[in-house]
Amino acid sequence: MESALVKSHVPLSRSRPLWLSDARRELILFAVFALLVLGLGIGLRDPWPSDEPRFALAARWMAEHGEWLFPHRGHELYADKPPVFMWLQASAYQLVGNWRVAFLLPSLLAALGALALVYDLARRCWSHRSALLAAATLLVTIHFTYQMRNAQIDPLLLGWITLANYGMLRHLLVGPSWQWFAVGCFFAGVGVITKGVGVLAMLMLVPYLLARKQRWNQLAIIHGGWRWIGGLACFFVPILAWLLPMLLAARANGDAQHAEYVQDILFGQTVHRYAAPPGHFHSPLYFLGVIIFDWMPLSLLLPWAIPAWWRRCKRRDARFLLPLGWTFLVVVFFSLSPGKRDVYILPALPMIAFALAPLLPALLRMLRVRAAILALTFVMSASLAVTSAVALDVHPAWAARFEHELDPRIWWLFLAIGLAGFLITAITRLRQAPLGWLLFAATLWSMHGLWGYPLLNDDRSARDVMTRARAIAGPVATIGLVAWKEQNLLMAQGPVVEFGFVVPWRQQYSDAVAWLRAAPDQRWVFSLDEAMGHCVDRARAVRVGHASRRDWWIFRADAVKSGCVPAISDNATDKDSDAE
Repeated sequence: MESALVKSHVPLSRSRPLWLSDARRELILFAVFALLVLGLGIGLRDPWPSDEPRFALAARWMAEHGEWLFPHRGHELYADKPPVFMWLQASAYQLVGNWRVAFLLPSLLAALGALALVYDLARRCWSHRSALLAAATLLVTIHFTYQMRNAQIDPLLLGWITLANYGMLRHLLVGPSWQWFAVGCFFAGVGVITKGVGVLAMLMLVPYLLARKQRWNQLAIIHGGWRWIGGLACFFVPILAWLLPMLLAARANGDAQHAEYVQDILFGQTVHRYAAPPGHFHSPLYFLGVIIFDWMPLSLLLPWAIPAWWRRCKRRDARFLLPLGWTFLVVVFFSLSPGKRDVYILPALPMIAFALAPLLPALLRMLRVRAAILALTFVMSASLAVTSAVALDVHPAWAARFEHELDPRIWWLFLAIGLAGFLITAITRLRQAPLGWLLFAATLWSMHGLWGYPLLNDDRSARDVMTRARAIAGPVATIGLVAWKEQNLLMAQGPVVEFGFVVPWRQQYSDAVAWLRAAPDQRWVFSLDEAMGHCVDRARAVRVGHASRRDWWIFRADAVKSGCVPAISDNATDKDSDAE
């Protein structure tokens, strides 16, 4: 027996359009707009620290060596994350043949998929107009757009969790549909082998059980008994499909490195990392600030949306309880851990956008809401324009410190975005303030991709440094890497060797010097400034350059001071900790 929601579902061809004369044309236009906002700039930059080079390096190893079960960072195993994200990057490279494109494709597809799923679910529960506004609100929320344009694991996790939530809600609200329930459970399992917290998608069943017990409205009438168990079993299918071959391969290898990998990936990076994280310590209220500031302009709607949600929950409308209850559980879960990062609650954004969907047509007509959105557009435009104008004209000390890390031409980019924002604000004004933010967001991210990516790439990636190192060493010499970061190995040109990543810098330096002296005419050492200490004569070495907040040198055997051991703490200046 189907719910009333399915019986009243309106096909897209007969849906009332929002702006154009035809709903299909609106949807196609929005898809193109989303692709431009999220995709402009792909191919114009390399992976940027701290996370992107790490995953791209592991993906390249997979593509080149055919070792898919165990990610590698150089010759060491990389056990901090399961391999799914790296699988997709390596597969994308095999498809397009270009790493500058391939490393960003999984995030782009996850973002477009999440927008499509939010739209489709909201259209089935409410209308095309509400659904399109919900997808557009999600697209131009700062936290969503910024993160989904990066090649990290969290954007992909958002995609899997949104797909899992979609499958479950298709069953629980719009169903019954046991196929979609199985799909939801399956992709929750895929989320687990992408990043352990993918299991949080299964929490959607908690508010469902509450709503079912209290006989809330808008729930699908579901019978099935054993089918629930069959659907839930799908959760374990992708987990076991990865886990069993990995355990068998690790047992077959029989070495300490693979045994340590299994221990770390199953326990160290899940339970232990949640209970005793290595960093990012914040108060239990940390995510409140993330929601208020990072989720703009969506967060500007919450003062009016929260009372409306409360009224609908008092009327026992399960279409609000399920996504909002799940979001609450996710935020509470991460708030209980001492280690917190803004991306941890990123997967909650699509469900908030879905719950906002039926409210948006009325909210965006409210004068106070429009005024808040107009103020946000103006303040961001003014901040960028004024800051860049002062930096270019007065050149204060804070601007000089900023330019030490980034190309000073960045101020012209900020100024252009700010002035464009002023123009958009003047044209759209209060009456079309939501459209104004849409245009400002499109301007911001398109300029960031087309202008900012090429401008910042030399400073934020290691390509320029590694190109200069190869030019100094010559085309045939072998370069040994000391205190290297993933971007150095990823973008190295010609023959290179490395002496371990987690190996203490002191040991790396000693191993490199012994290696260097074995063939002094054919070898050079590329090293972080701090890792050399006072053991290298800088008058005989060559400073390669500055990148990613680090100074790099290259030297031959004649620059090494005999018998000297660098007086440094082991890996003391590792500025790019694993942010995931």
